[in-house]
Amino acid sequence: MNLSDLRRVTVKNNLRIRFPLSNGMECVVNEHGIAQVPELHAVPAFNLEQELGFAQEFTAEPAVASGKEKNRSSPRRYSRDEMVVLVTAGASGPAAHDDHED
Repeated sequence: MNLSDLRRVTVKNNLRIRFPLSNGMECVVNEHGIAQVPELHAVPAFNLEQELGFAQEFTAEPAVASGKEKNRSSPRRYSRDEMVVLVTAGASGPAAHDDHED
């Protein structure tokens, strides 16, 4: 599982996925597939792809447009193995063919 896999899942499923970084910060991959570290205020001294490789726990929550907060379901925690299953299940759909070169 890599960062582009997580991005794809967040966009297709309208989710926000969070995972902790080794320095105590947290990365959020939003529903647009953009990975952000909200606490970061300078050039990072780490690589998000490598940090993702160390992450063992993930939190996924539905991204909700403003005004629809009442219908928002609670965040769900995933272990690394569960997240890999979620990511690979998302990649096996019809859009999985886009990843192949002709």
